[in-house]
Amino acid sequence: MTGTARLLGFLLRRERLSLPWWLAGVTLLLFVQSTQSQELYGTAAELETLRQTIGANTAVIAMSGPPELLRSIGGEIVFEIFGFLAIVVALMNMFLVGRHTRADEESGRAELIRSARVGRRAPLAAALLLAGLADVAAGLLVFAVAVGTGLPIAGSALFGAAVTGVGLFFGAATAAAAQVFESTRAVYGTVAALLGAAFALRAAGDVGDGTLSWASPIGWGQRAYPFAGDRWWALLLPVAAAVLLGAVAVALLARRDLGAGLVATRLGRAQASAVLRGPYALAWRLQRGSLAGWAAGLFLAGVAYGSIAESIQDYVRDNPEIAQFLTGGADDIINAYLAVTAGMAALLAAAYGVSSVLRARTEETSGRAEVVLATATSRWTWLAGQLSVAVLGTVLTLVAFGIGEGFAYGMSVSDPGQVPRLVGVALAYVPAVWLVVGVTVLAFGWLPRPATIVAWAVIAYCAVITLFADSFGLPGWSRQASPFVHTPQVPLDAATAPPFALLTLIAAALVAAGYAGLRRRDVGY
Repeated sequence: MTGTARLLGFLLRRERLSLPWWLAGVTLLLFVQSTQSQELYGTAAELETLRQTIGANTAVIAMSGPPELLRSIGGEIVFEIFGFLAIVVALMNMFLVGRHTRADEESGRAELIRSARVGRRAPLAAALLLAGLADVAAGLLVFAVAVGTGLPIAGSALFGAAVTGVGLFFGAATAAAAQVFESTRAVYGTVAALLGAAFALRAAGDVGDGTLSWASPIGWGQRAYPFAGDRWWALLLPVAAAVLLGAVAVALLARRDLGAGLVATRLGRAQASAVLRGPYALAWRLQRGSLAGWAAGLFLAGVAYGSIAESIQDYVRDNPEIAQFLTGGADDIINAYLAVTAGMAALLAAAYGVSSVLRARTEETSGRAEVVLATATSRWTWLAGQLSVAVLGTVLTLVAFGIGEGFAYGMSVSDPGQVPRLVGVALAYVPAVWLVVGVTVLAFGWLPRPATIVAWAVIAYCAVITLFADSFGLPGWSRQASPFVHTPQVPLDAATAPPFALLTLIAAALVAAGYAGLRRRDVGY
């Protein structure tokens, strides 16, 4: 354990820019949900109406949580937002621990660190301590926001502790996965699959008799019932599981070599196949797993949103205040709901596009791009190969969402024609998504080092404008920089060609400008 304290300080310095954004996201989500819920359901009668409406809707329960939380306004807030907070905190822990364990071993940084006076377990211990501090900070922020918005202190403390417990579990799970797999992508894929399984088990348990919810770390946090019973003992489960997984990670660390995993990477073919001979094929080969994961996630999101589309009309009828948050109000409730969900899917597709373009930066900084460019491959061909995955991949993810939502909604109304209709609705956002991709390419070409921060800042800005502009009362001029504001809200609005053509032309110009920047700088800069 020698050097753990100094390593922890080093990791805190490395995360001084990115970690506050994760914590700000947790704070913002809870603040918006708490203020809106207390505004909408401020009286006992309104809360009782909500309880009767949601308590019988299995789709809403599957997406949110156990209906027992609806006993109080604080519990209703936990019901609405806990699953989203759990996902954010879980991803925060996954990236924090994965980046400072397996990713450092892949890049060679861990070997340099270990060459100093640093113990074998110190990097792992420092990564887990960093994640633990981040989880405690997230829990304290949840407590502060809950109390600050008028919720009871005891329930707020349990709410924050439950969020911390979920984070501790996924941090320890990432540490254990980092000992098993040699690839950072395999670690992230495993933990992401665990997160998806946790959400699915929680959803199935809440819809059923509750048994399966006890197999989910997200279910453990919700079944502590903050503001609706305050069962502190339920948090012993995530803490005990985190301690156990942490001990497993330490034990596995002693059984492997530095840089290796317990599961060796499968060797490829001695010679490349015909579909792998070229920069385009290579780019698709490298990103196929990520694309499949994003497409599957958006498909499942579409199924979830589509399954409750038919019941949204009754929901708004019983809770007319909800209509103000739907584009178009209550006049065309179903189409307004579909427009909102398509816009949320477009944000996720844009996030995929950003991550796909930034993969080119990863290839560049790791030195792998230099090997490719040392052949007859030009910079434009190499960038075009990476960009083809981002451009076509965003289309595929939106198609997956449209198929999922159209299938689920079509089943509920016995209309298979909803599938092509909602695929078309999702595709209406492609030009806006491409414009975000173009901004990322521009940053990659001219500002490669801060490109990641710039790209994700654009996504965060678009998300705030799309989801919270009305809630925050933002002025009209602040919304104009988001491409999603200039996209017709299909199917609520008619789709017209001019905005689509203009957004596509701007995206193409941004890509061209980004390539010009790449031509004028050194590779790896």
